[in-house]
Amino acid sequence: MQLPPIEPPLLLSVVIPVYNELAYIEEILARVQASDRFGCGLEIVVVDDCSTDGTRELLQELQPKHPSMKLVHQAKNEGKGAALRRGFAMATGHIVLVQDADLEYSPTDYPALLQPILSGEADVVYGSRFLGGPHRVLYYWHSVGNWILTNASNTCTNLSLTDMETCYKVFRREVLENIEIRQNRFGFEPEVTAKVARLGARVYEVPISYAGRTYEEGKKIGWKDGVKALWCIARYGLRD
Repeated sequence: MQLPPIEPPLLLSVVIPVYNELAYIEEILARVQASDRFGCGLEIVVVDDCSTDGTRELLQELQPKHPSMKLVHQAKNEGKGAALRRGFAMATGHIVLVQDADLEYSPTDYPALLQPILSGEADVVYGSRFLGGPHRVLYYWHSVGNWILTNASNTCTNLSLTDMETCYKVFRREVLENIEIRQNRFGFEPEVTAKVARLGARVYEVPISYAGRTYEEGKKIGWKDGVKALWCIARYGLRD
């Protein structure tokens, strides 16, 4: 895949899928707004996935404070992949970055994530939680599960990622324009990875910080999503 250099002025679209994040959404929007974007303009695309805890109403209140924010509400809860699909369709930036709505991933890592694309070295950048950045110590079996899924994905895609399941994925918009996302939930991660590999896009990994949260603090992914991820790895990595 041969892409021309991105000509300035540059616009970064940060796509944020949101579901029941009342405790965190105001803070993450403030952190994204305040992030260092290497001189890129900012567009924030927030897709509320039919929240039921007051997140939707708070987002409507916050919108006037964030003139760069586009806000859309899903008619029903469909999952992270569906919300990202909607957000990608609305994004107009030269570069598109996925940001979770909680505080596990810090926008202070944006400069490291953007640099390989801005320098012309990469088309896609993954932020790895396992390349040496500071991180909160939590569930051992989650790290084992992530290792299994990442290596299964690598076996099918012939990439050498250390963290396929990371939230922080950054794309030149031309890459997303050549990918059709079908998965509605967390199957998005292995699906988009397989399709990026098939395109022949130049993929980089950079270390990021990670402040994981517990299930009591609102973590949503579970073992069933891990099983579905294995199915998606086989589906999109081997047969699609």
